[in-house]
Amino acid sequence: MAQDHFDRLTAIDASFLHQEGQNSHMHVGAVTIFEGPPPEFEEFLDSLRMRLHLVPRYRQKLAEAPLQTGRPLWIDDPSFNLEYHVRQTALPEPGSEEQLMRLTSRVFSQQLDRSKPLWETWLVEGLEGNRFALISKTHHALVDGIAGVDLAQVIFDLTPVPQEIPHPDEVWQPAREPNAIELLADGVAGIAKAGIGVALKAVGAATRPSGSINELREAAEGLGEIVWAGMNPAPETPLNVEIGPHRRFVGVRNELEHFKTIKNAFGGTVNDVVLTVVSGSLREWLQSRGVRTEGLELRALVPVSIRAANERGALGNRIAVMRGPLPVYIEDPVARLQAVRQAMDGLKESKQAVGAEVLTGVQNFAPPTILAQASRLNFSTRFFNLIVTNVPGPQFPLYVRGRELEDVFPVAFLPENHALAVAIMSYNGKVNFGLLGDYDALPDIGLIAEGIEASLEELVSLAGRPVPVTAT
Repeated sequence: MAQDHFDRLTAIDASFLHQEGQNSHMHVGAVTIFEGPPPEFEEFLDSLRMRLHLVPRYRQKLAEAPLQTGRPLWIDDPSFNLEYHVRQTALPEPGSEEQLMRLTSRVFSQQLDRSKPLWETWLVEGLEGNRFALISKTHHALVDGIAGVDLAQVIFDLTPVPQEIPHPDEVWQPAREPNAIELLADGVAGIAKAGIGVALKAVGAATRPSGSINELREAAEGLGEIVWAGMNPAPETPLNVEIGPHRRFVGVRNELEHFKTIKNAFGGTVNDVVLTVVSGSLREWLQSRGVRTEGLELRALVPVSIRAANERGALGNRIAVMRGPLPVYIEDPVARLQAVRQAMDGLKESKQAVGAEVLTGVQNFAPPTILAQASRLNFSTRFFNLIVTNVPGPQFPLYVRGRELEDVFPVAFLPENHALAVAIMSYNGKVNFGLLGDYDALPDIGLIAEGIEASLEELVSLAGRPVPVTAT
């Protein structure tokens, strides 16, 4: 992976830094549960230490450009200490999964220290059933969901026998930390380079007029659809309130075959079924809060990967966002699925993702002050009620020091004034949900988890194959 000292953050990576506030933490991650006793802590540290050269970004920290002359840079951290980033803890007896989720809630309530590399991993011992867990937390400026899956496949083993990774003979030596003058000079050079980039695009358009006209037309249509979506704001709900720094986290287990059974019976995609299940759960939860759902359609921010096949393995963010409907006004679950399917088909045919990618490209040439304003607009409650992100994971088992990974519960983030984020990840035949909520706004987050169970079970039953599911 090419992750060099003095790399500049892309506009979308930097936007996650600008969006972060005292109560809106921009880190993401997962709770991963493994069978068997935990490895010795020193053994676990050594296994990570031997592989860090594969992900150099994890030994780098942020450097801010003086006078806002450019986006921040990644630089080697001369005081990098693996033992700071990897922590060891244990659950008290009985070591239940509920205790593990409470620990996850506390870990994700604390912001990452920006003076150090932006990640943490917790080795959690004492989980009932002769198991242990890892809680991983990484700033979104460093990694998106798809890149995170690639990283997992680097850090984890593909077989029960730990993989031998060639390690450089020389001891890692960090590059010299740049001084303020060097950072300023690089920022000025970056501004000039951005200007040259714009000029080259103009020259390319002049030499390929027909192709450029088609590209411009498609980009304009995409931007128009984003503007139109913004003119139809998301409704006010109990999910869109002022939030604090503390979090609640709940996980829900499901089997991938259940989602396939539903889509095969009624049409659509697995992601359509996911959005339908979330809609059904939120419908019941809103009604439990006394909210009338007649005619109410929530708006979900749905990240879409635009990472090309040749970009897999590269860190950073390659995503665009679309605003998908959650039709909580529809009582019948099959009719709800058909409405979601139709709406998502329309979004795929629309130019929303193209328009979002155009905006991202424009932001790459924007000054930091303009970029900060744009990033806040992207996560405004005016446009959506909650994040629903679905990341496809590997459909084969992974291992850590010979212990098989059994479950992955992904953790998203809460932008300002958003009290719930739903993350979904498929792995080795499972589709698990991670519900992250504001501590004060969502004391009843467990009802949403139960609603996901009930909504999925109802659809499976209607598809002719009732299957029980469980929440943790």
